[in-house]
Amino acid sequence: MYSFRATRLPRFAADKARLTHRYSTKTFSNQSVLPRLPIPDLESTASRYKRSLIPLLSSADYQQAASKVDAFVTSAFGRELQGRLHALDEREAAKGYSWLDQLWLDKAYLSYREPTLINVNWWMQFIDGPQGLVTPTTQNTATPAQINRAAGMIASLIDYSNRINNEEIAPDVTRSGPFCMHQLKGVFSTTRIAASPADKVVSQCPATAKHITVMYKDQIFSVDVIGPHGQVVPVATIAKQLQQLTQHVDSLPAAERQLPVGLLTSDHRDTWSKVREQLEANPSNARVLQDIDASLFAVCLDDYSAPRELDLTHRNYCHGDNAHNRWFDKGFQLIVETNAAAGVNGEHSAVDAVVPLRIFDDVLQKEPAQVAGDASVTLAAPRHLTWTFDNVDAFKSVLQSAEQGAKTRIDNLDCKMLHYTDYGANFMKNSKVSPDGWMQMVFQLAYFRHYGEPCATYESASTRKYLTGRTETVRTCSEETVAFTKMWDDKDVTMTDKLAAFSRAVASHSEYMRAAINGFGVDRHLFGLYLQMTPEEAASEQAAIFQDASFRLSQHWKMSTSNTSPGRLSWGAFGPVVHDGYGINYAIDKEMVRLSVSSCHDASETDSTAFRKTIQGVLDDFGDVSQRYMQQDGEKVVAHT
Repeated sequence: MYSFRATRLPRFAADKARLTHRYSTKTFSNQSVLPRLPIPDLESTASRYKRSLIPLLSSADYQQAASKVDAFVTSAFGRELQGRLHALDEREAAKGYSWLDQLWLDKAYLSYREPTLINVNWWMQFIDGPQGLVTPTTQNTATPAQINRAAGMIASLIDYSNRINNEEIAPDVTRSGPFCMHQLKGVFSTTRIAASPADKVVSQCPATAKHITVMYKDQIFSVDVIGPHGQVVPVATIAKQLQQLTQHVDSLPAAERQLPVGLLTSDHRDTWSKVREQLEANPSNARVLQDIDASLFAVCLDDYSAPRELDLTHRNYCHGDNAHNRWFDKGFQLIVETNAAAGVNGEHSAVDAVVPLRIFDDVLQKEPAQVAGDASVTLAAPRHLTWTFDNVDAFKSVLQSAEQGAKTRIDNLDCKMLHYTDYGANFMKNSKVSPDGWMQMVFQLAYFRHYGEPCATYESASTRKYLTGRTETVRTCSEETVAFTKMWDDKDVTMTDKLAAFSRAVASHSEYMRAAINGFGVDRHLFGLYLQMTPEEAASEQAAIFQDASFRLSQHWKMSTSNTSPGRLSWGAFGPVVHDGYGINYAIDKEMVRLSVSSCHDASETDSTAFRKTIQGVLDDFGDVSQRYMQQDGEKVVAHT
């Protein structure tokens, strides 16, 4: 019902250093000055909610839905739910949370029982390293280039983790004030734990673990990468650790290798939670799981290289070889192939994707890693983690079922990439249009051209200006966007009128974005109110606002979009959030746009290849119109966000 995708961050000021001087430069020291996430009043939420319904409903359906909204807002029941939400906020404040934090974590993520592979996790492909890629001379064997790149990235990630521990990461600051840095505490030593009826998240900050989890050919190792007294070690020392474990695995007869238990992390959460509970009943297995859960992060050394094709390469960072050699519950998995290509897969519950992506931007900008370390430090040899099974044949059957399920979901993922090089953010800005507003209008027009109707559209906005803030929804589809899409391809409408409609649509989106980042969207508030009801209340006439079909329809995100600009160092994707919809990740660089379009093959309504073509056509059209009409006008044409 609620989308849980990567988040668009508001623009950071170019002169961040100048702004930061008003606040502390220690990572978490501005937390005490951050305001708490507000609870909007019922009237403002109702007004904005009703406006968002207009483009999606017939006149009769809208009148019916609006009357239920109005009745709720003026009712004693509505005021009672609002009061319960304020009471919750007071209780959560004592714990350091907002009214939304634990509700969102539980209902949007941890209570979700479908497999997190594709449905929750996100993935990114990295730019090639400065040494470029290599052509492996042997098959199914780790390569020196692979090990060296992995070791360098591991060293840089450890350095970043240490800087978080020491509060040496400068806090994010905008013109309006500092941003919450709380999510950095959920990046390292973080794991989602399969449990019933809801999963759990375990995380430690400061992250004091000295080991990482490394997977190679489905074998799992606990690998020390920090000295016994916290010493930083050279990249070469880490590379030696990786070389030792890959050589060990390669020398093992197939019959002596451990079963691919990581496959279970791709399975239905209830299935995996039951198996995990059975495994934990054995003390030896419990220690293995604890080792994985506590590790700083996971590294997956694949014994192959994915095809170097735009639509195929990124998929390895989504699912690997039918979910082999992965542990999808770790906060993030660094994945490195034999040709030294690399990427990341992230579990979404603890943090929004932009947070670890900024960490990887730091890592990628510093390649090849230059980390000073103590070469005299001796690390314990990598430890091969082994499992104990009461019935090996029965467990193999469980794994086969998990792999088949993963293969079915992977085969059903229709995900295409578009790297559009005709223009980027500079061109959009020269047209006096905010790049994000430009792209959102591209998606609106593309959908209307493709389907002849509008759809509920989700864009994430960051609420990190508030303590522990995460996201709010921007409902891009509006009366203004529908008017614009209907006029744009109408030959009887003048270009002046088309551009005016375009301007109003972008302004509408900008206004909603401003409201959302300030905590005054509608979706999180409605979400909170909904969860204050008892089952009996939810079934009563008092809850008509939530029972009306419009409530579900307006959250059936046929387009779920996420801006992870600029994307020059990494690009990726996430799965659609509804079966008959699209997931669209986009990144706007100065001179190009990178985006992905995902959908389900078995959904008759969607086709990622065809929709990508429609999006590209709209990008072409916007570029042509801008070149002829908008860039020639020196005055402001379209409002900025």
